[in-house]
Amino acid sequence: MTDPQTQRPTEELLRLYRQMLLIRRCEEQLAKSHQRGLVHGACHTYVGQEAIAVGVCSHLRREDVVFSTHRGHGHALAKGVPPVQLIAELYGRATGCSQGRGGSMHLFSPEVGMMGTSGIVGPCILQATGAGYSFRLLKQDHVAVAFFGDGAVNNAAFHEGLNLAAIWKLPVLFVCENNQFATEVPFAYAAGNPSVAARGATYGMPGIELDGNDVVAIRAAAGEAVARARSGGGPTLFECKTYRTRPHAEGMGDYTYRTREDVENWKTKCPIDRLRKAFSANLAPLDAIDAEVQREVETAQREAEASAWPDPATATTHIYAEARRPAPPPPADSGRDISYSQATLEALGAEMAANPGIFVLGEGIGIRGGNFKTTAGLYDKFGPERLRDTPICERGFVGLGGGAAMTGTRPVIDFMFADFVLDGVGEIVNQIAKMQYMSSGRLKMPILLRGCIGIGHSAATHHSGNYYPMYAHFPGLRVVIPSTPYDAKGLLHHALRCDDPVMFLEPREILSLTGPVPEAPYEIPFGQAALVTTGTDVTVVAIGRMVRKVLDVVADLGREGISVELIDPRTVAPLDTETIGASVAKTGRLLIVDEAFGLYGIGAEIAAQIADRFFDELDAPIKRLNSLHTPTPYSPPLEAAVVPNTDAIARAIRDLLAE
Repeated sequence: MTDPQTQRPTEELLRLYRQMLLIRRCEEQLAKSHQRGLVHGACHTYVGQEAIAVGVCSHLRREDVVFSTHRGHGHALAKGVPPVQLIAELYGRATGCSQGRGGSMHLFSPEVGMMGTSGIVGPCILQATGAGYSFRLLKQDHVAVAFFGDGAVNNAAFHEGLNLAAIWKLPVLFVCENNQFATEVPFAYAAGNPSVAARGATYGMPGIELDGNDVVAIRAAAGEAVARARSGGGPTLFECKTYRTRPHAEGMGDYTYRTREDVENWKTKCPIDRLRKAFSANLAPLDAIDAEVQREVETAQREAEASAWPDPATATTHIYAEARRPAPPPPADSGRDISYSQATLEALGAEMAANPGIFVLGEGIGIRGGNFKTTAGLYDKFGPERLRDTPICERGFVGLGGGAAMTGTRPVIDFMFADFVLDGVGEIVNQIAKMQYMSSGRLKMPILLRGCIGIGHSAATHHSGNYYPMYAHFPGLRVVIPSTPYDAKGLLHHALRCDDPVMFLEPREILSLTGPVPEAPYEIPFGQAALVTTGTDVTVVAIGRMVRKVLDVVADLGREGISVELIDPRTVAPLDTETIGASVAKTGRLLIVDEAFGLYGIGAEIAAQIADRFFDELDAPIKRLNSLHTPTPYSPPLEAAVVPNTDAIARAIRDLLAE
């Protein structure tokens, strides 16, 4: 810090002092509240680290955004969240900044640019990178900041996020708060390279080591980094060396992994006392601030404790965005036939032309046009910022997409094969699917994640997965599986106009299938099954490629006098059980044909819902036909043995009619 003898209580320094003190007094109040039982879960305080949040955020505008970690109280307050909203959130009250849905580790206030904190280590790095991509695409001079601890720098999100931000020169400031411990694991033990700042050069960006308890030095460095980001100079990495002087979380033991002497020594380096000493010649303004902040925090605590609990009736609101009601889709018979792949390409191209906020990320989707020609020709129309080839880093670009969707753009993540995106499943399930809910609907998540599914082409076990039962299980996700070119186009148009995250899964084996598709854009809403064929003897629900397989046997069975009513759900989340139930009421029998594994699958869910609501309409037990419960083998005879074929489908229908 500058020589104390030269310091004067300028307005800016007084603001820094006040903001650090406000964080400290709020944290002390929350620690007491935790002891009283007012805080119902974890409480991770920021005591000792106040200089970092305050120094960095002092340069941020309201439109700039912050993404944070589980120790995020200080970041929230520094970005402008009122103390009463922070305290009320930890008390679980409706007036909290997340309306009681988050507590200590999940703080949201997008109104002031606080885009959320996470109980998972690392996502904030990727989300800030995504916000930077949004700002670049929208030609805005905003800046995104990621605050994270030293534990995150050993996480894949750190490598993938910093690399993406560097190669695309995104306006992001990465702030590592190195407080020496990741929970209870010392950084000296966990890192082969003891310098976080030195890693900046590895990614082609400035890496700056700072005294994390010197608010003046941090503010000066942050000013340069933020200005650099705004002007197009790209990202910067800070390593702010500091220390948390309270336990990892309130109530946890503190002296099994560090000593009392170390903690007491670091308390002597308190950033607030340090700045106060710089004003030793004139403490009157600081004394006035001390009294003012104390009153503010005490008032905030009283108001938070007196505030109302959330209404239990709201526990399931904001899982999904408010549904749109598109015009009814046109008839399929349009006078022209195109392939499944051409239909989705047509929809994507039309939506990109209509919405400049849509961009596509994926491996080889630029000039090459995608492994399955999903973006063929679009690079020439829309350029490299909207058709962006990525490194092989699925977690990275999925997490980036989540941050972009939160900040005004609409990313399309083309992950090629469904197996590949499993590396990013944590971002999908823990972040993307939950963001609207945790923010109480204040943040939308208009992101489309698309890729191929299904067994065939001797692709073996890492290029043949289906996985839609897994994604359908999680609230917040829409899961779409078109089986015709007509449905593929209409469902993709709808996916690119809704505000929910959509898993758009395309059966690889039918991408070349042709069929009638109208030329004009149209939407097919989610949750509306297609009645593929009408019949009276048995209802067959088939998913994805299995729709074609069932159709292959319907005519032959008809010649035997067996009338099959075939239903394609189109989406498995949401699932149209009304249409299935109405069909079962007519036929009395139900067979579910699904390429995915049978155990714990979509067929089991359909069977349970129909049995629960339409049991009296059934004349026989519900039956399921699935692929074998095994990883997918390579050899053609082995592969063929795994998947239901037409003979097995016909036999299952006949057996069901014999029940």
